[in-house]
Amino acid sequence: MKITTAFLIALVMLTSPIATAGFKTGFESEFEIEPDKKAHIKNIILLIGDGMGPQQLGLLFSYARFAPDSIYKGQPTAIERFMEAGINGLSLTSPAEKIVTDSACSATQLATGFVSGSEMIGVNADGDPVETVLELAQRRGKATGLVSDTRLTHATPAAFAAHQPHRSLENEIAVEMLQQRVDVMLSGGLRHWIPAEVNDKGPLYQELKQRSGGHIRLTSKRKDSRNLLQEAQAAGYHVVFNREQLAPVNSPVLGLFSHSGMANGITDSQQQDNPERKEPTLKEMTLKALELLSADPDGFFLMVEGGQIDWAGHDNDVGRMLHEMIKFDEAVAAVYTWAAQRDDTIVLLTADHETGGFGFSYSSHQLPEGRTLPGKAFNDRLFKPRFNFIDRSILSQIYTQAKSYEAIGKEIDKLPKDQQNAEKVAEMLHRYTGFPVLATEAAYILGEPNKLDKHDKPRAQIHDFKEFYVYPKSLRSNLIGRVLAKYQGVTWGTGTHTATPVTVSAIGPVDQTRLINGINTHPEIGSLLKQWIGGD
Repeated sequence: MKITTAFLIALVMLTSPIATAGFKTGFESEFEIEPDKKAHIKNIILLIGDGMGPQQLGLLFSYARFAPDSIYKGQPTAIERFMEAGINGLSLTSPAEKIVTDSACSATQLATGFVSGSEMIGVNADGDPVETVLELAQRRGKATGLVSDTRLTHATPAAFAAHQPHRSLENEIAVEMLQQRVDVMLSGGLRHWIPAEVNDKGPLYQELKQRSGGHIRLTSKRKDSRNLLQEAQAAGYHVVFNREQLAPVNSPVLGLFSHSGMANGITDSQQQDNPERKEPTLKEMTLKALELLSADPDGFFLMVEGGQIDWAGHDNDVGRMLHEMIKFDEAVAAVYTWAAQRDDTIVLLTADHETGGFGFSYSSHQLPEGRTLPGKAFNDRLFKPRFNFIDRSILSQIYTQAKSYEAIGKEIDKLPKDQQNAEKVAEMLHRYTGFPVLATEAAYILGEPNKLDKHDKPRAQIHDFKEFYVYPKSLRSNLIGRVLAKYQGVTWGTGTHTATPVTVSAIGPVDQTRLINGINTHPEIGSLLKQWIGGD
């Protein structure tokens, strides 16, 4: 089935069978399965692209199909193949009593099937802990796994294995996740698992430096002396810190591969062929999780998050966002290949929300010159559109971005004071992105000396929609994004999230996956996950 415009329009017009029992769509006969022929579901895999709205999918699909030197060579992405093979719907992500969600609430709704409140972890809208699909899977005797390229204690993975009033309580979340006894946990965020004494760089610091191979920044965010790595080992976990250590390990395993988030998509792409690479890729972590979890005869539940799509959206960094989408697509490809020929597995692919209000948009920048066309309609006139509708070569240029905006900003901060000028910044932007930014535009990025952030560094201000740019650490990246936007043919609506409905797709036995067809909500999707895993 090709994903056409007509299909998407029909998709929006359909209504979820969960939400409106008895509503007839006209497709019932196609999906009717005799009760005794319904497939037994052994494994559930949930793939979450954090911040991956339809716009981010459009960026990936456009690059794959239209970029002159696309790495996909014109072939469809894994996500496209997944959608064409499965059942597709849309889902509304809103929290209790609000319109726009955050990752913690959204993941909680997917994990529990209950409406939840903003920034809550594993609790319902009243604040009561509720069983997650991961906990239900454990109660059913199944193996469980969590994989993310952010931090293990970050909002999305935390929502499946913890119950806290706020997502910021990552030290407490780490304790609870360990107590939860998840079989496979692979991510970043070592800083929440090691005791405060590590910051003194004493014997424990030296021991961890040797064990980890020296590639991880060793500082703790904990306020106590609790060594969760030691506790994990005492509980039977294999604790690993790098790609080499991960390869031969058995379950249960706790893999913490970075201080905070793992390598961003651009760095990940540049390092993939490096034999000295220390961090595993999202795809490698996913394949290892599948290897270990599939050994359980009772089946498993696995959640895999491509979490830095969201981070790129917050930074308004389109080049990084493309690479984050490609990174996630590689993990989707691994899961799709593993699951495609099975009749006992459901794989659900969705997002928690869209981030950034991203889109390509035609503009008045660099208006096209007139040119001749062979068709009869242009016998006596040139083809000359009134606006710049964005040449497809932009897609290749976006892909070749060499550093994230965050990394560029850090490099600007490291320059000697006499070199922190508009000309130098313009040169750096051109070098790392390929776009010829003017010095007068680059000056906007350097900030106003009378505006200082909490670290007493000059910080430029966003004057339009400023209320939607709430993260001081992202402001410089946002400003770079604004300066480059007209050259890239893109627009950004916010530095936070939007309420754009997200796609939800599933492969597996059709008598079950058909239930996502139409318009859903995330609590409804969460309820389905529990139903598939074998809910009471």
